[in-house]
Amino acid sequence: MFEGQYNHTIDTKGRLSIPPKFRDELGSTFHVTRGMDGCLFAYDDKNWEAFEKSLMSLPKLNEVNLRNLRRIFIAGAASVEVDKQGRILIPAALRECAGLEKDVVVAGVGDCVEIWSKERWDALDLNPESEEVAETMARLGITM
Repeated sequence: MFEGQYNHTIDTKGRLSIPPKFRDELGSTFHVTRGMDGCLFAYDDKNWEAFEKSLMSLPKLNEVNLRNLRRIFIAGAASVEVDKQGRILIPAALRECAGLEKDVVVAGVGDCVEIWSKERWDALDLNPESEEVAETMARLGITM
């Protein structure tokens, strides 16, 4: 289970240091793909296989939407390798998609790691006191 949030920088070559805590769980190679809300998702092999399998096994009720989901998440994915300094090289297309230029937030969110530009991360409404968060938790039956 991935949890926690870390601030890092991405260098001009597109290399990003992965926090040791996440590196241990992700392994020496893992998968990075486009995420939701303008970030990237990073999956270890086990969770990537489950995610990919779920996309491949979707009922073909709406072929266009299904093909687009596969294009977004599978065609846009890259297998990355951790170098000796604990960094990965994020392909240019994925960096551009997530707006990764310098300051980056690496956040564990359960079954995957999200990689955000600091600017986009800071723009999120992550206030646990907001009415929307309280309503969502109540609707889902989540209590703290």
